[in-house]
Amino acid sequence: MTREIQGYSASEALDLLTFSPQKAAVLVKKTLKSAIANAENNAELRVDTLLVKEAVVGEGPTFKRFRARARGGASPLRKRTSHIRIVLSDELTPQAPVKRKKRRESGREGAASQKPKEKRESAEKQGTEKASSRTALENVDETASSSESTTETRRAEEKE
Repeated sequence: MTREIQGYSASEALDLLTFSPQKAAVLVKKTLKSAIANAENNAELRVDTLLVKEAVVGEGPTFKRFRARARGGASPLRKRTSHIRIVLSDELTPQAPVKRKKRRESGREGAASQKPKEKRESAEKQGTEKASSRTALENVDETASSSESTTETRRAEEKE
């Protein structure tokens, strides 16, 4: 969860943590609220300009306990803890909400606007194919005419 909220504004990070189903989200959210309150009261920063610069979960102390086992034995249990560290900065400049572009309608208007473009592209492709087929035909005709001329010259030579 801490990796997900890095780089977000404090309010966006709170929203993300509020609607996240992970158990860790509750703990990180509690720490983030504390960090926001500290920034507001101790450093006198505005909440609107706060940015989550760094969010890290580190290893805390481990409590060592034992569980009773068969025949008077015991097995160790390690109850691990962690430290959640969130660093906020006031580098965020408030921005106006970004307006999204309207989606194209998938009805007739969208299809009609796409057809001429497709027609142009297919016509260009066909034009290049026709041009290449013309050159191939011209090459064939040239070879045929040259073979005809050679046969004609041979016949003429044979007659003489």
